[in-house]
Order: sequence, then structure tokens, then C-alpha cells
Amino acid sequence: MDLGRLGQAAFEVGYVDEDYVRRREPLSACWTLRFERLSPVRTVKSYQGQKSVTRDYWAATTAGQLSCESHLERHHAMLMDFDPQVTGLVSQPFRLFWPGRRGRRGHVPDFFARFDDGGGLVVDVRPDDRIEPDDAEAFAATARACELAGWAFRRVGAIDPVLLANVKWLAGYRHPRNHREPVASELTKAFAEPEALMVGAGRVGDRLAVLPVLYHLLWRRVLEVDLKSVPLGPRSMVCRAVTAQ
Repeated sequence: MDLGRLGQAAFEVGYVDEDYVRRREPLSACWTLRFERLSPVRTVKSYQGQKSVTRDYWAATTAGQLSCESHLERHHAMLMDFDPQVTGLVSQPFRLFWPGRRGRRGHVPDFFARFDDGGGLVVDVRPDDRIEPDDAEAFAATARACELAGWAFRRVGAIDPVLLANVKWLAGYRHPRNHREPVASELTKAFAEPEALMVGAGRVGDRLAVLPVLYHLLWRRVLEVDLKSVPLGPRSMVCRAVTAQ
């Protein structure tokens, strides 16, 4: 079946509305819903003998928990939480139905994100080497539904290890309790021009007190540093973000 030729009428969406009532409607009737504000359509449960590890992720973007079915899902939730353009995020947002090769099929994407420009993003997490034919059909159907709804779609897998390690470190300081004044303001001044991380922190005060605030500002992108090339360290060059000036 050529899923790319399916129209809106071929798709239905099951979701939990704001009154916690389960609904199933045509895609054309619900694509404008703010899924990032609704409850997950299903609960992630652990069971004896499962291969992956389920673990919730607390998202600073929403100040709420996201249910994740694997470490990889949790890591991708963290990366979306780190994205300053993401303003809303929910896991297990809805169940998509479409006419498949073997009759009516259903699939629950892993995440729905809302961007600051109002756009939506649907994300499925699955490494390249773990995609079976049924998975490929589900992802193709989801991509087509997203195209019709005006959302973006991503199927994501392995994450660059350097980027992952650096963002995981900063995520440890994502909670707002790590923002303290006047330290935060002094740090934005200290890094008005590129400076080594430890040098700039030392200029503001006791590093044990200053570093948690510094890492929090890096998480919030008030300060910037290269997270993709090398592990974050004392000599990493930090500067104030353009938007923070």
C-alpha cells in the first residue's frame, strides 16, 4: 500500500480530552488540538523480563513528568527539553489509526512537542537496526498523517555520545532552584566575551557556589558553549548568548 497517497479521511486519532474522556475522531477534526496539554493516551508500565528500562523524565519545559519506555527515549526527551524552541512536550500523545496491509492498524508515537512558533512535532524513537516491517509501516503512516496535519515528524535513533554526555551533565542542573541572584547576573557579565569556564566562574565567586548556577544558565541557553565537539570541561569556552544581551 502506498501510504503517501492516503488522505485525511483515512486517518483517525484516539486521545484523552481535557475532561479525561477517551475520544476517537477523524484526523481532520482534531489536528488543531493542543495535544501537549492533554494526558497521555496510554500508561507506560514495566513488566518482568522486559529488555528496556522504563523511567520517567522530569521536563523543565513543562515542570512535569514524561513517561519513557527506554533510556534512549528518556535521552531524546531530555534533548527536546533542552531545545529552547520547544514550549510544550508530552509522551504517548495519541493513537493513530489507518488502513494497513493487514487491516486497520494503530500506533502511539513516543512524543508530541509544540514549538514557540505554534508548530507541532511528532517523534518516534527507534534505532535503525530495530525497525521491523510493521514498524516501518507505522512510521510511514505517522509521517503521512503529520504531513496532512501540518506537523513535522522525526524518527530518531542513536545520539552522538559527546552531545549526549554534555547535555546529560547540564540536565542535572535544569531545575529552576539552581538559578540564584545576583550570581546569575554576574555570570552573564563575566561571559560577555568568550572565556574559559573555570576562569569566568572564578571571577564571580566561590566556584562551588557559582558552578551550579553557571550550568543552569548553560542549560537555559543564557550562556553558550560547544557541546558537540568535545566533553564539557574547565577550559571550555563559554560566552553570553546573543539573545541574552
